[in-house]
Amino acid sequence: MPRESIKAKTKRTAAIISELQSAYPDAKCELDYSSPLELLVATILSAQCTDKQVNIVTSYLFKKYRCAADYIEVDIEELQNDIKRIGLFRNKSKSIQKCCHALIEKHGGNVPADMKSLVALAGVGRKTANVVLGNAFNINEGVVVDTHVARLSNRLGLTLEKSPEKIEVNLQKLVPRNDWTMFSHWLIWHGRRRCSARKPDCSICEISMLCPSGKSGIYQ
Repeated sequence: MPRESIKAKTKRTAAIISELQSAYPDAKCELDYSSPLELLVATILSAQCTDKQVNIVTSYLFKKYRCAADYIEVDIEELQNDIKRIGLFRNKSKSIQKCCHALIEKHGGNVPADMKSLVALAGVGRKTANVVLGNAFNINEGVVVDTHVARLSNRLGLTLEKSPEKIEVNLQKLVPRNDWTMFSHWLIWHGRRRCSARKPDCSICEISMLCPSGKSGIYQ
């Protein structure tokens, strides 16, 4: 396949966005939350864990812990017990308590709505910050690059990079800023529902004609 120009790739990306938007009009973050704090905690818990599993735990967790102070007023062992169904629950419970301490000490118990403040919190990297900013505050500061976004971005030929940071930089050049948050949702939904890692359903894929991998048959 000849090297694709930036202009051509940008045009193809726009077509991919259009098709995915039509295919998944209800696409959204699949973590359950009703406040920025709940989304922040849920996203910390979601590292190396499925959204489904996180939602099971937070269905009762968020009834018990309603503000940042609630998380730090319990012994660490109690919080660990409350999230023990989640992988790495010991480390995550420590991160949540440290994070909530900082929220109270530096932000009046509220989740800050800027990248610099968010990534300074325990357990919060750029991906988590992008999730919170994009979904809780409707701020398109970056593109969330999880395993689905990374995999599909490579499969679609939008980037050759492997690290989330470099993939995000490439996607920001191709995707209009207003679509940064939703682009991640569309790719995640497509990855979960159509384009699986081992057995993508290329025969009925909505964007197969825009996918170099699909047309070449490499993944079929």
